[in-house]
Amino acid sequence: MIFLSALSRSSSLAAAARLLNVTPPAVTQRLRALEARTGVHLVDRGTGEIIFTDEGELLVDASKRILQEIDSVSELLRERKSFVSGQLHIAGPTGFGRRYLAPVVEAFSKLHPQVTITLNLSDNPVHMRSDYWDLIVHIGEMPTHPFQLVKLALNKRLLCASPDYVQQHGTPETPRDLVKHNCLILRENDEDVTMWRFCGPGNSNLAVRIAEGMTCNDGDVILAWALSGMGIVLRSEWDVADALATGNLVHLMPDWVSPDAPVIALLGPRHQRAARTRFFLEELRQALNPAPWRAAWEHTASVQDLLK
Repeated sequence: MIFLSALSRSSSLAAAARLLNVTPPAVTQRLRALEARTGVHLVDRGTGEIIFTDEGELLVDASKRILQEIDSVSELLRERKSFVSGQLHIAGPTGFGRRYLAPVVEAFSKLHPQVTITLNLSDNPVHMRSDYWDLIVHIGEMPTHPFQLVKLALNKRLLCASPDYVQQHGTPETPRDLVKHNCLILRENDEDVTMWRFCGPGNSNLAVRIAEGMTCNDGDVILAWALSGMGIVLRSEWDVADALATGNLVHLMPDWVSPDAPVIALLGPRHQRAARTRFFLEELRQALNPAPWRAAWEHTASVQDLLK
């Protein structure tokens, strides 16, 4: 079962050998022995890559289920002794992960040294293979998904610019004014990033198509451009809270609110969820409640206040 699991996670027999810490001939010999025992071909060797036959896929799926059941039973036994161990795979967005996930992972590892943790940070973690991760952190609403969603923290989306930009280019009063300004665009999560939506006085809804000027797929770059006075950003509260608190950015159009982008945990199927995942989820919820970025900026002045 472990052998098949290693094959399913490898691109070639040589890669599987490295994962199993054996020689490539040993992997080939073991695969041939397994095929002889089952009486069917499990892997198509014609391409040099590991491509399972239909029979191979059936056996891999069955092996995964058995390994998951063994892991679940072992986990239950360890839970009775308040002991957790095993592999924990966590994924999240790069910027948020550096600032808020990594410290929680570090603290959790100190509390539970028997747990081996992999933290994978990327621009689009929800596109990872669903059979690899235990918990994914996502920023923003996800109305449809086959697995459980748990909201971890509130997170507003704020329109901001540097004081220098405001002094040179003026302040937008309504969303329609944004078409006359330099807006910095962050491309992420396959979203329509140039359509900015707002809800204003009297619950009036307004969407504005922003002209593409300076665009990047890295949030740190976008923030740096905003801080240097290059334009206006619509960014998550967690990302701009410190700059707002220090006055390096100012909050624009506070009467016009963009849709929130809550911090969400995406969990795998409940029957596969190990105690280590539940323990880590609880640590993460405590670390983000109350939202650590909220107190930093919410009492700072808006640009309208500064101009009075």
